Amino acid sequence: MRIAAIPLMALAVLTLAACGQRVSPEQQAEAVRAFATVEKVFQHPRCSNCHIPGDQPLQFDSQTPHMMNVVRGPEGKGAPGLPCSTCHGEANLPASYGPHAPPGAPHWALPPPDQKMAWIGVPASELCAMIKDKKQNGDRDLEAMLQHVAEDKLVLWGWQPGGNRAPVSVPHDEFVAAFKAWSDAGAPCPEREVAKAGASR
Repeated sequence: MRIAAIPLMALAVLTLAACGQRVSPEQQAEAVRAFATVEKVFQHPRCSNCHIPGDQPLQFDSQTPHMMNVVRGPEGKGAPGLPCSTCHGEANLPASYGPHAPPGAPHWALPPPDQKMAWIGVPASELCAMIKDKKQNGDRDLEAMLQHVAEDKLVLWGWQPGGNRAPVSVPHDEFVAAFKAWSDAGAPCPEREVAKAGASR
């Protein structure tokens, strides 16, 4: 009976291994290509102007420091006495206010200082790891992250920024589809770019 049990156990192990390997190399490569679209959105000024390594948000496509010495503050909602909501309301102001009127969306704020999610200029491999790290992304798993980028009204503002601001260059539905394709394939990260040695010595 023991001899017969060994092949059955081996078969069970092989079956479980096969079930665990659901993503083919081709699917993984496609997911990495999908992440390139995700990266493009995250690095766009409408997103990255508030995902900053320092404490002063940025403005415009030129990503210049925010005027009036605006800072992140202890919770990401601005300094005491000068919260983001002083100028940024729950929605964009009417066009009659002019092209440079402060934009608005629900819960306008920066990430809090303990979870800055700062990705300006960050290599794709590091950005990928950051997005998946629950210690950095607001304790969200991939499903919650997908819901966040698909439905959060502050995220959606990037495609309707008001005034003369350019919206995110990738259509939102295309971005969400790319994020889902990447996530469904196990969220593989691009390989870390290694600097090539100089050809001349």
